[in-house]
Formats: sequence, C-alpha cells, structure tokens
Amino acid sequence: MTFKYDNVYVEDTATVVGPYEAKGPLSSKFDKIYDNLYCGEKTWEKAETKCLSDSIKILLEKTNKKASDIDLIVAGDLLNQITSSCFAVEKYNIPFFGIFAACATVTEGMIIASSLLNCNQIKQAIVSTSSHNMTAEKQFRNPTEYGAIKTKTSTFTATGGASILLTNNKTPIRITSSTIGKIINYQQTDPLNMGAAMAPAAVDTIYNHLKDMNRTVDDYDLILTGDLGIYGKKILESLMQEKYNIDLKDIHKDCGILLFDLTKQKEIKAGGSGPVCSPLVVYTDILEKLRKKELKRVLMVSTGALFSPITLFQKEPI
Repeated sequence: MTFKYDNVYVEDTATVVGPYEAKGPLSSKFDKIYDNLYCGEKTWEKAETKCLSDSIKILLEKTNKKASDIDLIVAGDLLNQITSSCFAVEKYNIPFFGIFAACATVTEGMIIASSLLNCNQIKQAIVSTSSHNMTAEKQFRNPTEYGAIKTKTSTFTATGGASILLTNNKTPIRITSSTIGKIINYQQTDPLNMGAAMAPAAVDTIYNHLKDMNRTVDDYDLILTGDLGIYGKKILESLMQEKYNIDLKDIHKDCGILLFDLTKQKEIKAGGSGPVCSPLVVYTDILEKLRKKELKRVLMVSTGALFSPITLFQKEPI
C-alpha cells in the first residue's frame, strides 16, 4: 500500500548521540554528544529518555518554535510501554501518538504525520525516536554483566535520540510518498542475526514501492535500509536479484553500516541497529546531501525485527 503526498516538507532535524556514535564517521554532524552511556543520569533508561527529550528541545530551538506551535508529536522506542517516549514527551504538553515498530518506528511515525499533514488536519508535526545500547541489551538479550558472547552476525543497538519537524510550509526537501510494509516471516529464530530476520520484509517493501510508483531503481539516487548490517545487506541484495531480477548493489546502502566505523569499532560486529540508527544517518549526512543537491531522490526503508524475549524463549520465530 503506497500513499502519495503533495504538501509534506522537512523543516529541520535534531540528533543526540552517545559515545560509540561519536567515534563513527558522522560525529561532526550530530547536534549533541554525550561522552558516556549514562548521559548525566542515574540509570540507562533515564539516559535514553534524556536523549529523546534533548532532541525535541534542540529541534524546537533550531526552528524557533514553541511547544504550543506543534500540533502533534509521534514518538516511539524499544522499551516496554514505550516508556522513554512517554516520559520525554510529557513535559512538552503536545498531543501525542505513541507507536511501536521496533527499528522501523521512525518511518511509521513519518507515515502517520505525513498522512495527517497531507489532508490538512495538522500543519506542524514532530516525529521522534530513541534507543540505547544498554536498555536494549537488558530488555531483549542479557544484562551486559552476564558477559554473553556476541556472534559476527550480531548488531549493536545505537544510543541516541532523533527528532524531525514535518510541515506544510514549503522547504527544499519534500516527502513525496510512503509504502507500508508487511510482516514477512522466514522462520528466523536467532536473536543475534537481526539482519536475516529483517531483510525479506525490506525486499518485499522495496519491490512493492517500485511497482506502486511505476518506477525502477534507476529513478533513485540512493536506496537506504535501516539496520540490516553487513550480512542482512547481502541477503537483501541477493533476494532482490533472485526473486525480482533487480540489482541493488550500486544504489543500496545500509544505515547500520554507515553510522559506525566497522574497521575500527570491532565491538559493533555486523553494524548498528535500534530505532535511532536510521534517523541518525538520514537526518545528518543524507539530508545534507539532499540540501546540497548531491542527491535528488532517496528511498528510506527502515527495517524492524518484531519479537519479544518471551516469544523467543518459547521458540517462536522473529
């Protein structure tokens, strides 16, 4: 299912990151950097909330807006009951949609906000998301004190908060369409191989987007997936070639690979992940290239693995 928009624009963005992202190739492009994972707070959960709240505050300052100027905020994160988003948004007193789509949360938020903007129900909307390496590890895998060994296919949850202001006011960057993906289940059960779980849905979404828009990959300067990592990227490109005879190798990049320096940051393993992974890349490097007209049309495909620790222990697939 694909929607087309004619009056949805990007006004500005704000990004806040932790120490691992600061060591990556995009470090100079972030609005705020914390040098440790506690971000001046007593718990990791509060640190994640602070990153998200900071991103909203910085965005309002950059756009010279007050909270009362914003019609809606759409936000989500990885934690149970999206607590980071709820606590971060509370102080701003803005109508709030809380959402969950795992690492694809940011694009779900943009689809919701863009659809309301396009039909003139609202004029200004903020879409926000966050993740934190330690809160995600504690909730979805094991506490770091456990010392579980990571495999080469495992990804590293990014730490940070990211917000974008979408508006009806014309700017140089426009959101022109969105395609809602489906749940594609290849019976993947390894929680340390998220790329393999997410790649099939990315394949299906990209194919259906191209078909619905009557386009080919040549109509895009860049197709950007969320956090498939090294191995998920290879699976995506292989499946696209095998199923649809579409060659993505020259046009496809992955945010999980772009966010970190995988040659030096060995702890990252296969690449970055988490809801904040793709916006930290898109809101900095990619939007900058769009503004400079180094890129003209980009397809952003955030990917998410849907599971819980309980279903995983019950041997259900991811």
